[in-house]
Amino acid sequence: MISIQTAEQKLNIKGEDFLRLADFSPEVIEGLLLKAKELKNASLLGKNPAPLKGKILGMIFEKSSTRTRVSFEAGMLQLGGSALYLNSQDLQLGRGESIADTAKVLSHYVDAIMIRTFSHKKIEELAWHATIPVINGLTDLYHPCQALADLLTIQEQKGNLKGQKLVYVGDGNNVAHSLMIGATKMGVNFTIACPSGYEPEKSIVKMAKEFAAESGSSVTVSNDAVEAVKNADAIYTDVWTSMGQEEENEQRLKAFNKFQVNEDLVQKAKNDFVFLHCLPAHRGEEVTAGVIDGSNSAVFQQAGNRLHVQKALLSEIM
Repeated sequence: MISIQTAEQKLNIKGEDFLRLADFSPEVIEGLLLKAKELKNASLLGKNPAPLKGKILGMIFEKSSTRTRVSFEAGMLQLGGSALYLNSQDLQLGRGESIADTAKVLSHYVDAIMIRTFSHKKIEELAWHATIPVINGLTDLYHPCQALADLLTIQEQKGNLKGQKLVYVGDGNNVAHSLMIGATKMGVNFTIACPSGYEPEKSIVKMAKEFAAESGSSVTVSNDAVEAVKNADAIYTDVWTSMGQEEENEQRLKAFNKFQVNEDLVQKAKNDFVFLHCLPAHRGEEVTAGVIDGSNSAVFQQAGNRLHVQKALLSEIM
């Protein structure tokens, strides 16, 4: 593990966009995790620094949110700045104004933009035309801020990241994509178990395998949840039907029937495994109440860490 001093020296990401973890080195990711710990400890002591005094974050939401909205808004306030909630239907975006024009206008009003949207191409276009940093609050392809919180939680729970076995059980979605990339960048052995036809994007798996080769970790894609979770240090799941997939709900409930994280499945993991979920959770579907509310669960610590990693990110790029 690199030292705090080295991590801070290598962060140097002022003014950069944060669209996906693949664009950042392991040193930068480690630096953000160390910065998050520093800010978390300061907050617990009631000593919130205010490096963003006078700064404004514009937050565009095309998808509803609890954790993303509250954690970013609270984070900006704690750092001395402020945040503007911008529902896409309240903007001219909802009446057909182009992404390019929106980016150029907002660049004159705020100091950074966080957007939670559907298409990843939309956030890339926004970032291309904006002259201020753009942060990915979630797209259909990636959820990098969530992955930072996930890595911080595993690090806190296990003491380190390198060599841990992290098993994701469920849909190969945006959460899985960012988690896979973040894990392999940091030397975590990553396995995903999902039904046939619901695997992660092949191009992202290929990219993660390249990162794994550099960090000395591994990537495994499996269709067998029981085999996958054997000796796991951490087990992660997400809802089977994400926002925008409601029409597929019945089909997905059948397809994922054998991929529930329940008491029988977690018996295959290590006794001290940590359970993770990005929330919201549907108890009785992707996970049983006994697991998510059990002693191995760290889901609310994980949710809380969204605040701290995002404060680290905001303080470094704005």
